[in-house]
Amino acid sequence: METFTLLITIVVVMVAVIFVLSKMIVIVRQAEVMIIERLGRYNRTMKAGVNIIIPFLEKPRKVKWKVQRQYGDKTYFYITELDRIDLRETLYDFPRQNVITKDNVTIEINALLYFQVIDPYKAVYEIENFPEAIEKLTQTTLRNVIGELELDETLSSREVINAKLRSILDEATDKWGIKINRVELQDILPPREIKEAMEKQMRAEREKREMILKAEGEKQSKILVAQGDKEAYITRAEGEKQNAILRAEGEATAKIRIAEAEAEAIRKIKEALETKTTDPAQYLVALKYIEALREIAQGSGGKVVFMPYEATSLLSSLGSIKELLKELK
Repeated sequence: METFTLLITIVVVMVAVIFVLSKMIVIVRQAEVMIIERLGRYNRTMKAGVNIIIPFLEKPRKVKWKVQRQYGDKTYFYITELDRIDLRETLYDFPRQNVITKDNVTIEINALLYFQVIDPYKAVYEIENFPEAIEKLTQTTLRNVIGELELDETLSSREVINAKLRSILDEATDKWGIKINRVELQDILPPREIKEAMEKQMRAEREKREMILKAEGEKQSKILVAQGDKEAYITRAEGEKQNAILRAEGEATAKIRIAEAEAEAIRKIKEALETKTTDPAQYLVALKYIEALREIAQGSGGKVVFMPYEATSLLSSLGSIKELLKELK
């Protein structure tokens, strides 16, 4: 009987020792910390690794944390209490909320918030429920920021709104030991009638741009055609100019050749008449008169032709030609 009682006592002691040891040895994972209180007062912050606490005198301080769970197509959020604080960057996906813009348009906005616990002591002792506090602060700050902007500015200034929200929230949560790293506006949904009006406006703008582009195309086409006509006219004028220059040069060359031929003929006639008494000039004048009279006679059209008053000179020239021919014979 005494042996049995001794065995029971040993078993109870061993169980108590194991229980005490299990309570004394605490393993903290990487990127997590635990706030330890001794008799209800802050004692220390345990970091990653194996740590030892005194059972019944020391215990971890629980902190409230927002947990996200996905069930089917729906996402649920709830607040729970944990004895460990996660130091990693955490994402909060806030549900859609109605916000009124400066021009009194009600829109729905869904925001994403990225934050990180920098000082666990402040996160535990400076704020009672920091997840809910961050959510409410984000909502009110978002209403204030959007209330200063009109609808068009809200839709086109997401980066500006994100930067402004991050700056305000980071400053407000600094005393809680929390760092706001990034704020994103995920969705901005205007009312249906506003959306339809915006679509009509967008369609009108596109049609306007299409007409402008078409007009610009027609304008460029006409400009190119005009430039082509201009270049064609210039090229044709240059061709006509070169043609006229070449024709004039040809006529001048022909006249020079004719004059040279006449000069050569006069020289030869002069050489032939050097020993004669006939004047070569009278000979040439007589030839010109004969040619002129022939042209007058051909173009008279049956009309009476009067001889010029120099006819006596012509007759004397004819007499000279006659005498010349006799001498040549």
